Amino acid sequence: MKPFDYKRAASAEDAIGAAASGATIIAGGTNLLDLMKLEVMAPETLVDINRLDLGQITVSGDGLRIGALVTNSDLAADKTVRRDYPVLAKALLAGASGQLRNKATTGGNLLQRTRCYYFYDTAMPCNKRDPGSGCAAMEGFNRIHAILGASEHCIATHPSDMAVAMLALKAVVEVEGEDGARSIQLDDFYRLPGDTPQHETVLKPDELITAVTLPAPVASTQIYRKVRDRASYAFALVSVAAVIGMEDGKIAHAALAFGGLAPRPWRNDALDRALVGAEPSAALLEEAADILLEDATGHGGNDFKIPLARRTLIAVLEEATK
Repeated sequence: MKPFDYKRAASAEDAIGAAASGATIIAGGTNLLDLMKLEVMAPETLVDINRLDLGQITVSGDGLRIGALVTNSDLAADKTVRRDYPVLAKALLAGASGQLRNKATTGGNLLQRTRCYYFYDTAMPCNKRDPGSGCAAMEGFNRIHAILGASEHCIATHPSDMAVAMLALKAVVEVEGEDGARSIQLDDFYRLPGDTPQHETVLKPDELITAVTLPAPVASTQIYRKVRDRASYAFALVSVAAVIGMEDGKIAHAALAFGGLAPRPWRNDALDRALVGAEPSAALLEEAADILLEDATGHGGNDFKIPLARRTLIAVLEEATK
């Protein structure tokens, strides 16, 4: 690990000013410290925001406001989250280990980096780490990589479980920067790689995530299903977050999001629209899977994800529409 300066921010303004000057924000550090030890990231200055007043979960209107420093453990255990947003609690508990969840924060979880092997290996080319150097995963070992939304420059996947559930819940990210505060729909927060995979979000260099808000809960069955290589402490090969409401035997509303399939938490509006107003049937669920996977492309090692995603989606929809 290369030497660096360490400072504690006394206020959000302190942190924003430091970030604008090139400093890197640290909270739980569960991903950042790994990246620094491997010298994938080598910030000259770390600004610790753990003393900022961003650690509360509060009712906001009809919804819920989650401070950026709320830990994954506390969020998963919150009684309102467990009662009204169970898909989020399930996703959080499916991620990492208990020790990591005790340190990882809401803001940091949204910004965690891909677990692509080539991104972490500084001896290998990686357009995300070193723009213009190439993508070793394209012809390499790509079992965990993307089948949707990738580009010729990057096929890495986004690792967060929490963000997938929040996407299905239509969360909004609150940020503050030198130009003031703004709110960003989570669906608009992440970028696809295109020809600039080093830019993963729309967050500006001087902006700090301060909170995530969830809209009012809706009557629904909520499911988070994660398919992975072992029962715990593994990233998703495929995950599905579903918020499905039924009325009179028909699907009244549907919001689905997916992990492990793309460089960002993935949604498909056409899939949701195809379900709403329909009576569940085997043909409908097959149609839903066809819509999701219409543009799916494997890269050899990850071809299995296409049928795996199909089976996982259909199983989740069967359970949610019983």
